[in-house]
Amino acid sequence: MKRDPQLPEESPEPPPSPPLSSSSPSSSPSGQAEGAELAAPVWIFGYGSLVWRPGFEFTSRKVGFIRGYSRRFWQGDTFHRGSEKMPGRVVTLLEDCGACTWGVAYEVRGEQIAASLEYLNMREAVLGGYDTKLVKFHPQEKDAEEPILALVYIATPQNPSYLGPASEEDIAAQIIVSSGCAGHNIEYLLRLADFMRYFCPQAEDKHLFSIEEALISILPCLYYTEESLEETASVPQKSKG
Repeated sequence: MKRDPQLPEESPEPPPSPPLSSSSPSSSPSGQAEGAELAAPVWIFGYGSLVWRPGFEFTSRKVGFIRGYSRRFWQGDTFHRGSEKMPGRVVTLLEDCGACTWGVAYEVRGEQIAASLEYLNMREAVLGGYDTKLVKFHPQEKDAEEPILALVYIATPQNPSYLGPASEEDIAAQIIVSSGCAGHNIEYLLRLADFMRYFCPQAEDKHLFSIEEALISILPCLYYTEESLEETASVPQKSKG
């Protein structure tokens, strides 16, 4: 199911919150550069909505992947793609030694550095429960030389909105009924699937595409159910007695 990859902008961001530290945690999953320090230029790796809407100024961007992580729809969202009553599902990263996650790395320089990090601390870590790590990013280009150190934000189980694992069918069902300030949760899923399909056609993301397939299989059922209810409501009811 292909859609137009040229997609519009999203909307509002949450109110400011205290910025997180950009230092790397003590844990050292595969691909992480332990103890490395940020130095200009800074690269920021996005694996969710950042792949289509970074929201900050950057100097250049590269499509590529990081090793040692799997992308999972395990993070709840009560602002951008959901609400307190009906949380949406967005992606976070799970440590997985044999896996890799594709996304986009953005290069920021000079004044862009402070502005982008302040923006991301508000956008990605407004409720806390996020780790910021330095990982090795591998650009897609064949002539790329050494991996690039990139900063990445990862929601942890300590995040107040963290939901954890569920079946692809259950995740799809939750996404279908969730919407937030930035738009419907369905849009988030389809944009991410489109990115992988158009920009990383050689890569596999079984989790992502299984949820997309489940969602597509559920939607016609919802449509026909609503249609049947409307038809029933329009039919005059015979009086009894």
